[in-house]
Formats: sequence, C-alpha cells, structure tokens
Amino acid sequence: MPPESCAPPQPVVDSALLAAKIAAVRDATARVRAVLPNSADAFAADRTAREVVVFAALARHGVIPRELATRLAAAAAFRNLVAHQYGALDLRRVYALASSELGDLDVFCATLAERAT
Repeated sequence: MPPESCAPPQPVVDSALLAAKIAAVRDATARVRAVLPNSADAFAADRTAREVVVFAALARHGVIPRELATRLAAAAAFRNLVAHQYGALDLRRVYALASSELGDLDVFCATLAERAT
C-alpha cells in the first residue's frame, strides 16, 4: 500500500453548494422550457418568452445577478398578463407593482452601465 502522500488528492466539493447550483440551473431551464414556444417564428413573435430567455441567458453569463433575472422575468410575465388582460386585473396589485417594484429596472440598467465602463 503506497504512503498517503502518494495517493491522488481527493476533490474538495461542497456538496450543499453543488446541490444549490444544480437546483438553480434546473430551475432556470424549467422556466425557459415553460415559456419557450414550439417554433422559432412563434418565439420571435412572443415578447414575454424572449424576455424570459434573455434574462436567463444574461444571468447564466454573469451579466446580471440570477435573482434580478428572476424578478425581471416575473415582471415580463406580469406585463403580458396586463397587456392581454388574462382574467380580471387587481388594480391595487398593479399600482403596488408600479409604485414600488420598478427599482429592478433601475438595477438592471445600472448593472449594464457598470459593465460597459
């Protein structure tokens, strides 16, 4: 049996961190699949699907934080709900979003501007 110093090093893996990263990737791909239309033409015509996919790609490439991408994708879906008036709109919820949650767009713009300098 060789001495311990000759044995190949064991990889150091934080299994909890690895599990969290895998879960985040699986969640992102599931969200993309959930909104991805069946064809490229349908994708090009579906603004919400394009936004969700773009935000996920920006997060995946480290351009914007993943949490921001998730919030922006949710905002895109909400915009689609309002634009197409699926069901009855809760105007109090619309007001709350418009008056308090526009900061994500400010963060998005600031993040892109910071990366450009």
